[in-house]
Amino acid sequence: MTAFLDILLALFLGICLGLERSFAKKTAGMRTYALVSMGACLFIILSRLASPLTDPGSPGKMYVLQGLIMGIGFIGGGAILHNKEHTVGLTTAAGLWITAGIGAAVGFGYASLAVFTTIVTLFAFTVLWFIEHYITGEGEERPDATENR
Repeated sequence: MTAFLDILLALFLGICLGLERSFAKKTAGMRTYALVSMGACLFIILSRLASPLTDPGSPGKMYVLQGLIMGIGFIGGGAILHNKEHTVGLTTAAGLWITAGIGAAVGFGYASLAVFTTIVTLFAFTVLWFIEHYITGEGEERPDATENR
């Protein structure tokens, strides 16, 4: 039963992060973030459940986590676009990467760490945006609210 609740928590935390990205009019929104978080959680749960079937000294869980990190890096790379004027999608890629970590934390049974990381990530998405644009002196309106990415 715990695994089912872990999947639901990973879904909820992914939605929380994706909701902010949806408000910012980003292409990766609630569904993408929720799926990444749940997928990471599921893979970790599966590695946790399969561990008794393998050698107790086997580093199987860490191999799953290593593969997860690499796979999400690949997905994040697809979210980054660069042209002569500027690069977009870096925050989205980083957000997807941290969302995978949040799902993995839930999968390993560290729900409180996952919730805390979600809150801190939302802080980075929102409050730090305003601080960053105040320091750089850029416009009043969030430019990502009008961009496609």
